[in-house]
Amino acid sequence: MSYLYDYVEKLLPSSWRRKRIRRPIIWSSPEYSASADVLTVRSVDLCIEENGKNHHTKRFELMGRDEYSGKIPKLIVRRGQPFRLRIICDRPYDRSRDALSLIFTVADEDQPTHGHATLVGIPVNQFPFQLGDPLEWGAAIEAIQGDMLEILVKPAASAPIGQWKLDIDTKLLSDAFGKSYSLPQAFYVLFNPWCVDDQVYMEERSHRHEYVMSDTTLIYRGSYNRLRPSVWKFGQFDKHVLDCSLLLIAKIGKVSATHRGDPVRVCRAISAAVNSPDDDGALMGNWSGDFSGGTAPTKWVGSVEILQQFYKKQKPVKYAQCWVFAGVVSTIARAIGIPSRVVTNYSSAHDTQASLTVDYFVDKHGKIMEEMSSDSIWNYHVWNEVWMQRPDLGISSDGDYGGWQAIDATPQESSDGMFRCGPASVLAVKLGEVLKPYDNNFLFAEVNADKVFWRYTGPQHPLKLLRKDVLGIGLFISTKATGRWERQDITSSYKFAEKSEEERATMLKALKQANSYFSRYYLNEEFNEVYFNFELRDDIKIGEPFSVILLIRNRSSEKQHNIEGSLHVDTILYTGKDRDSVKVEPFSIALDPGTEHSVQMMVEFTDYYRKLRDQAAFNISCMATVQDTEFEFYAQDDFRVRKPDIKIQLLGTPVSQAPVDVQITLENPLPIALRKGLFHVEGSGIGKPLLFKHAEIAAGEKISNVFTMIPPYSGRLTIAAKFTSKELDDVDGFLAFESAPRPEDIIMETESNAIISRTDVID
Repeated sequence: MSYLYDYVEKLLPSSWRRKRIRRPIIWSSPEYSASADVLTVRSVDLCIEENGKNHHTKRFELMGRDEYSGKIPKLIVRRGQPFRLRIICDRPYDRSRDALSLIFTVADEDQPTHGHATLVGIPVNQFPFQLGDPLEWGAAIEAIQGDMLEILVKPAASAPIGQWKLDIDTKLLSDAFGKSYSLPQAFYVLFNPWCVDDQVYMEERSHRHEYVMSDTTLIYRGSYNRLRPSVWKFGQFDKHVLDCSLLLIAKIGKVSATHRGDPVRVCRAISAAVNSPDDDGALMGNWSGDFSGGTAPTKWVGSVEILQQFYKKQKPVKYAQCWVFAGVVSTIARAIGIPSRVVTNYSSAHDTQASLTVDYFVDKHGKIMEEMSSDSIWNYHVWNEVWMQRPDLGISSDGDYGGWQAIDATPQESSDGMFRCGPASVLAVKLGEVLKPYDNNFLFAEVNADKVFWRYTGPQHPLKLLRKDVLGIGLFISTKATGRWERQDITSSYKFAEKSEEERATMLKALKQANSYFSRYYLNEEFNEVYFNFELRDDIKIGEPFSVILLIRNRSSEKQHNIEGSLHVDTILYTGKDRDSVKVEPFSIALDPGTEHSVQMMVEFTDYYRKLRDQAAFNISCMATVQDTEFEFYAQDDFRVRKPDIKIQLLGTPVSQAPVDVQITLENPLPIALRKGLFHVEGSGIGKPLLFKHAEIAAGEKISNVFTMIPPYSGRLTIAAKFTSKELDDVDGFLAFESAPRPEDIIMETESNAIISRTDVID
């Protein structure tokens, strides 16, 4: 029995309309029909295998059947593309006398309405070519085989994503009343990058595979002079991930069902819902170094555990930093069907003043005055790109603003009253269109701000410009390459080449649009007889001493110059904040004409070990004064010491659904023992994460563990491992490999391909 108030009279042809009544309607009762011969729906086959293959959703855990628990698979389809239902009736369908209509309602909407696109009523047309306009829902009969009626259903290419309920109404063409069958459980509708009419359509097949279907990626961390890839498991098809993603969008992101078809609104909501400062979203950020009461950001190896934990408790998961936020964002985007990738920007500016410059204030001793320097430069910062068209932005001189859009869930600055960022058109960022929505000015500063150093001598004295750096921001912007476990440099998509006329012209254009009149005086540019430069080794391993070398060259052919200064080595967070001095070494030299001199400072393991931060990042700087001139030099650079890699090796040939042994190995690089060591291993075919404990690992000792995994399917798979201990953390490793199909799978696939029907969509 169901109550039907305000039924959709205007949705169907007049001959199909029911009268509005305020009494219960028992659809199966013959008293409301002139004939007892109204077609009765007995059951519906969701065609899980076929629809899963055609809609690229078969890998979702929700689509699987569990024979032991009795779990019933749920249908997941993509909008704008037909899916198949097989309806079992009490008698054969008669085209001349029977009529079917389908009523779709958004499952979590209390009062669905046609005007808000949350209630849709459509007739089932007689033939497959009658599915109708791509932007409208449609349904049609594909085949009639005895008591089985096979129909195609096409959600609109702009339909709201999420769970939908379905009622199937039957009637005789000559009668006003009929019967109704309700699908026992809701089905899911997702964005469709395979559909040309969908706003997230992505043309390249290899790109769809990489940015929608691939469940593992590389996230680049480290510093611009030591790029460090780490594996991250998205797990967008895993248990609870899709449901949690939809929960975050609707409940935390507060996107109404009406607007869940708009990828711009949805992605803006995701960037807010993944952090927690103002809405108790999925993750709590922490850059303090104290991660008690939660998991340190460097210990996460993927998004699944995070989203499953949030889905269960609906409280922010502790803790995250930028790459963790970004990993979770891409998981959500890929789960709901929006192409997404993780992007790393090295030497990334955090412009708090919206001046498009990063300003540092330095005291007379060459130390950064952090209490005055609210801007910062992160060793690296990680955000996301999502793929969609942007009809809301208009057309630029270089074409439309569609394609990759940057979004960022790391809570840095608020946007429209909430901690979120984007989606900002990457093309608009490159063109300096800082007034375009959303948050293009912030993204522009991150990749293209000028770095300016000021000498501060007190509140009563004017600032003195020590140095400006127009090349130091936005380096090696990186993402995982399509189909390869390599880095792809995408710097040129965000900015014109450094030192080019276009780059400086774009910067000037952006400053004018931002209405920024920040002072720019280059007082020291006239004097350039003395040249300073840092020399950094390419490979500095943790546990070893290292040296900092400053090269000083006198370019004058006639005049000697006397130089006094000091070298500084500090440990810092990767955000460029919270410095802790490791060593300071003053120097004073007389430099003859045409000569050069190197100032070297040795830093021992015992000097830096106790002061290392969670990602082993250092900042070196130099403050120098050339005597008898007004020239003061200040420069800084970032680097990190390299941590060891966990080596992962397959001890056999991987075959789908067959066990294979795996060995993980690590050598202690420190001159001291590691205590309470723990390996954390995840991967497809492993099930729950594996933990291997080691009470103590001696200096230089090599340890190994062996375990068994079962590849769940053939194709590309990955294994990721993390190691932590009291003395050494944030050590990882990964292995990407191909799992071969079973012989019987090859036979079945060959037979299946031979009988594909004309309506199957193969990609």
